[in-house]
Amino acid sequence: MRKVGIMSMQRIANNGSFLQAYALKMLIIELGNQVEFVDFHVEPPVISDESESANRYIRKIKKGMEVILCSAPFSHKLVFIDYKQKFHQKYMPLLGVTDEMSYTPELDVLVVGSDEVFNCIQKNTNVGYSLELFGKNHKANKLISYAASFGNTTMEKLKKYGKTEEIRDCLKGFDALSVRDKNSGNIVKELSSREVTYHLDPVLVYDYMRECTLIPRIETKERYLIVYAYFQRITPEESRWIKEYAKKKGLKVYALGGIQSCADRFINCSPFEILAYFNNAEEVITDTFHGCIFSIITGRRFTALIRKSVGGSYGNEEKLTDLLERLELDNRYTYDVKDSEQINRTKIDYNAVGQILDEQRQRAKEYLKEQLSNV
Repeated sequence: MRKVGIMSMQRIANNGSFLQAYALKMLIIELGNQVEFVDFHVEPPVISDESESANRYIRKIKKGMEVILCSAPFSHKLVFIDYKQKFHQKYMPLLGVTDEMSYTPELDVLVVGSDEVFNCIQKNTNVGYSLELFGKNHKANKLISYAASFGNTTMEKLKKYGKTEEIRDCLKGFDALSVRDKNSGNIVKELSSREVTYHLDPVLVYDYMRECTLIPRIETKERYLIVYAYFQRITPEESRWIKEYAKKKGLKVYALGGIQSCADRFINCSPFEILAYFNNAEEVITDTFHGCIFSIITGRRFTALIRKSVGGSYGNEEKLTDLLERLELDNRYTYDVKDSEQINRTKIDYNAVGQILDEQRQRAKEYLKEQLSNV
């Protein structure tokens, strides 16, 4: 049995990061492999942020104060803090990830991906700038990527911060390169002239709703709209509009992932329960990549809010527009939350989306099978 490692963002306390890691693990296990997660050493980020302390305990205190001072209901704040504090303890064992770090194990194949593993020009001190995410110092017989993304790292940013040569040299070490979006593919082509293939995020490829036995059935007596966004990304103006919109439609507002001032409830639940809540929702408004994916695999009407990257701020424009255009759902995104009323009024032809997914799932599985077999 081949020993395969996955190097991803599996330790990030985030539902999308968790579910993509779990999905890729299951896809590789289905091909008859033994799977383990591989860690990388977090190095200082390229973009420095003087307001962001290098001390993780100070960062936690600061984040906690931001939660306490935000405008969401106090009861939601307490539940959210508990949710964030216990995420690793409760859910990492479901991935098979322990407190013990696993650096550079000996493997038959190391798979880098999915998620924004190549997003190296950013200021997140939990990830930083680590060339290990590009295969440096690995001890595998074969190195491949799967649906890897540069996120909002662009060629312009790589050139601005003088990282093109380092990244080019690392990309040459891959035996096969798979990315999930056009921006990432363009970077790989420009830096390495390598052949690159495009594959969907594992959450779309692994058939969660039919194959995963860990998704519970959830009964709710009220009709609800889900707001799935990171903490503090929904502006006060957007929150006021969402609250009025939901009231007009007779819907409660459920916040998942992050607390929001417009929410009637913040739901503290597992990543698998997230999918159960999506499956029962009337509508979804989200500004996240995986919020769109959760909506798609559960067949919901949804609106995707696009955030532009400004300066060192983290936007979602590159990845959201690319994802939705690949699935022929480019009529689902907007820069103005008020467009949600019209967008969510429009039905989605999920039969057509399903045909695209079936084809892309087959392509992804064939790629993994081929690359994991030829070792």
